Amino acid sequence: MQHFKTLSSFLSYLGLPKPEHPMLSVFNSKEDGYLPCPRESSPPITNDCYTISFKKYIEGDLNYGRTKYDFTNGVLILIAPRQVLQWDSSVVFEQKGFSINFHEDFVKGTELAQQIKKYGFFSYTVNEALHLSPKEEKQLESIVENIEIEYQNNQDAFSKDIIISQLSTLLKYANRFYERQFLHRKEISNNLLERFNANLEDYFATGKLEKNGIPSIENIASLMSVSKRYLSDTLKKETGKTTTEHLQLHLINEAKNILLEPNKSIAEVAYELGFEYPPYFSRLFKKKEGVSPTEYREKYKLN
Repeated sequence: MQHFKTLSSFLSYLGLPKPEHPMLSVFNSKEDGYLPCPRESSPPITNDCYTISFKKYIEGDLNYGRTKYDFTNGVLILIAPRQVLQWDSSVVFEQKGFSINFHEDFVKGTELAQQIKKYGFFSYTVNEALHLSPKEEKQLESIVENIEIEYQNNQDAFSKDIIISQLSTLLKYANRFYERQFLHRKEISNNLLERFNANLEDYFATGKLEKNGIPSIENIASLMSVSKRYLSDTLKKETGKTTTEHLQLHLINEAKNILLEPNKSIAEVAYELGFEYPPYFSRLFKKKEGVSPTEYREKYKLN
């Protein structure tokens, strides 16, 4: 897989002009403009840059990580360094919108460098992109225009600080709009929880728990064709519990059933549930239930 360490090499690969700044590029279409991307197709590639891109009137499929997304609506896409990208000739890149690319080193040593790591949406897959309302589009476009002014003008000692400040504002708005999207997509959230639970139940029922151990959240998310971070964020907003907490609830509920089998020791129960170390199972059980597995068994054992 080809990897591009610099922004210039990545843009050159796309057939785009060299950036005005070695670590920052801004493409912003006007009313009758478009976002260029002369390269018609690409095998899987990665680079060391962040991308913030708003695209409209797009056709075709783009592979992002393991997910294929149909760009038939305008969406804000946020891509982190070293994410895998791939597209073919069916993708139409001439559309209204904007695209900002900046190398991860551009923000090093700034407050944004730490802030950006906290934004889960950079770990989302493309089908979890942000759908903007017309009002939200205008808010982001005004910020991008300010960034473009600094980018296109003769840059001075203040330019970088101003641009980074505007980028920080742009991402804060993106975070706010994602919060809105989570709240307004309860049906999708409920569906994710149902699918998450169904995958866990299938894993337990087919004996994979004892054979393969406790499943990772990443593996479950992969089975659901969503990113680990998006799954956790969505369930957290909807239920108040993280994916790890939901997984632990399933394990504890399963443990309650097995503990009532009198011929199994606590260690055997722990191993059957996929725990490598029985003491860890006992600590988790007591944390969640307020009593140890032994105390639970004594309390609820059949006479």
